[in-house]
Amino acid sequence: MIIDHNHPLYREKYRKLKGGNQYNGAYYYSKEIVKNIIPNVKTDRNWVTIRLPEMKDHPDHSIVFIHNNRNPNYYAYLKEFKDCVLVCGLEKTAEIMKFFSDKVIYLPLSVEVKTVEKYRVKKKTKEQAFAGRMVKLFHAPVPSNCDMLTDMPQSQLLREMAKYRKVYCTGRTAIQAKILGCEIGVHDPRFPDPKIWKIVDNYEASQILQAKLNVIDGIIR
Repeated sequence: MIIDHNHPLYREKYRKLKGGNQYNGAYYYSKEIVKNIIPNVKTDRNWVTIRLPEMKDHPDHSIVFIHNNRNPNYYAYLKEFKDCVLVCGLEKTAEIMKFFSDKVIYLPLSVEVKTVEKYRVKKKTKEQAFAGRMVKLFHAPVPSNCDMLTDMPQSQLLREMAKYRKVYCTGRTAIQAKILGCEIGVHDPRFPDPKIWKIVDNYEASQILQAKLNVIDGIIR
């Protein structure tokens, strides 16, 4: 079983999202997990790439991707399910998630590198911008002279980011910005060193995940 961004309840909520929130990282990451990671991992486990609290069909024996790094208590419901492997994109989150499961994997965030590379430009024409959802600025403001790259689909965001010399962003957006040749501006105090955002391709991530799952499930390949 795979529970992802195509789940009826998620699709219903997604259609109602406004203010740029429909262009969120969890949604785009889920799409790449389904396309590039799941097909390259051999396991008998179920997959949960994205989930809403109102979903009732969460299965046991699953691989669950954790997206919310600011409020880990969102995942307290996981205590109700058996034998779940929690996959976290930050080491700090992985440590916290051990409270909810004895099977936790730190898997570096990854992107579809070749797709992002297509948006590279030969010459930068703009100085600096913030890239991401506006809600991220509530806790981590950026300089007032930044352009705002927000409320736009992924393809448009990549096209616009490529024009800038410096982009204030975090997570997978920061990885994409690095691929586009941008300097990463620091604005979120949780991530003072942009070196944390390493360029990792989805396929590479799938092989890291496979190796760690093999250890957890006692499988030798």
